[in-house]
Formats: sequence, structure tokens, C-alpha cells
Amino acid sequence: MKQSTFVTIVIISAIAISISIWLFILGNPSNFKDGENRQRPNNLMGTVYTGGPVVPALISLSLMVFTFIIERVFSLRKAQGKGSLATFLKNVQRSIAGGQIDEAVTHCDKQRGSMANILRAGLERYSILNKDSKVQDADKQMAEVQRAIDEATALEMPILEKNLIAMSTIASIATMLGLFGTVIGMIRAFAALAQAGAPDAVQLSIGISEALINTALGIFAAIVGIIGYNFFVNKVDNFTYMIDEASYDILQTLKVK
Repeated sequence: MKQSTFVTIVIISAIAISISIWLFILGNPSNFKDGENRQRPNNLMGTVYTGGPVVPALISLSLMVFTFIIERVFSLRKAQGKGSLATFLKNVQRSIAGGQIDEAVTHCDKQRGSMANILRAGLERYSILNKDSKVQDADKQMAEVQRAIDEATALEMPILEKNLIAMSTIASIATMLGLFGTVIGMIRAFAALAQAGAPDAVQLSIGISEALINTALGIFAAIVGIIGYNFFVNKVDNFTYMIDEASYDILQTLKVK
């Protein structure tokens, strides 16, 4: 599935689910003392409903963040391959040191994942150059192998970094959207205070609830987005470092052959 298609499906699904939650679960008349009027909540779900139309937007952002986090967990696990990376790298190094390049490529095929794909690209280029009688210079061979590894790395990096910008963007939007809902709630609260005679206590409480609920939901979505973004950026950086280190070790092993 293309990245743009996946993101579009996530956005549409999150919006549909959040509106349904707001209307039919949070807005259920049983959550309010006045039933269908939905002005006097008697539990937490009813209170959240009084946060107004900004609430489903914030719920949508929260659902999107959680979806992207789950997608990143599975994608990064898949990028590591089927078995232990440490064992895989030892097997590849052992095969290369013994001159068994085809065996090393077989290990890559069995392991799969980003690391294996990158190393296989370098090893396959080395095998081709080794059989080419026109390219016998060791430095030229290593330069070509390095270029093959760099090209494979450039192809794998977008897979590793996918949806990270989306999480960062959602964290920023959630903060602003929560603040927007807070301002709307405070406007409603002050409008209730500005009534002639005694202030409308119900509208005043709803306005304050709307302000605080939107603030809380906006902060929640932002916190989850920021934590998820920083966690996966760190995971990708560590994985990239492992790829660079493994590529360097294999190049050094090939040079001394």
C-alpha cells in the first residue's frame, strides 16, 4: 500500500470513528441528567461531550497518533528481519572471511529486512565485480561496493522514517487545536457571565468545562505524539548506526581478502 493511500485511510477512518464516539457514546442521553438536552452531564463521558465540536477533532488526532505508533512498531520490527541481528552479522562476517560470498548472500536472503537488503546489495555488487575481468583494481571494487550500499541505504531510509513527520505534525496541531477549544470555552463562559441579572450557571459551567476538556485532550494528544516521535527517531538513529557499522566492517573484511 502506498504511503499516501495509507495516510488517507487513517485520516478518514479516524475522523469517522471520532465523530461516532462523540455523538453516540459520549453524547448518549444516559450520560446526562437532562437526557436529550445534553446540558447537565452526570459522568465523565457526558462531561467530555460538553467540550464541544473540537473534541472529535482532538480524538481524531489521538487515534491517528496511536495508529502511526502501532504501524511504526511493526515496520521497525520487520526492518530488523526474521532473526537476531547480532547472529546474522556474525554469520555474514564468517562467510565473507572464509571467501563464501554466495553463502553470505544466502544469509541475507534468509534474514530479510533493511539491514539484510543493504548488505546483500553490496555483496552482490562485489560478486559481479569479482567476476568482471575489466575491474581488478581493489580500490575501484570497494568504491563500487560502497556506492551499492549507499544506494540501498537511500532506498531503505524512507521506510524506516515513514510517518515520523506525521506524528510530529499531529503533536503541534493538537496543542494549537486544544488551545483553540479552550478559547471557545472561555468565550462561552464569559458570555454567560455577561447575561443581564444573574449569570447563567449552566452555560457558565459548560463553558469552563469546554475550555478545560479541550486543553486536556490537546495536551494528551501532543504528549503521545512527542513521545512517539522522539522514541522512534532514536530507534531509527540507532538502527542506522548499526547499518553503517555493519557496512564498514564488511567493507574492511572484503578489502583484506
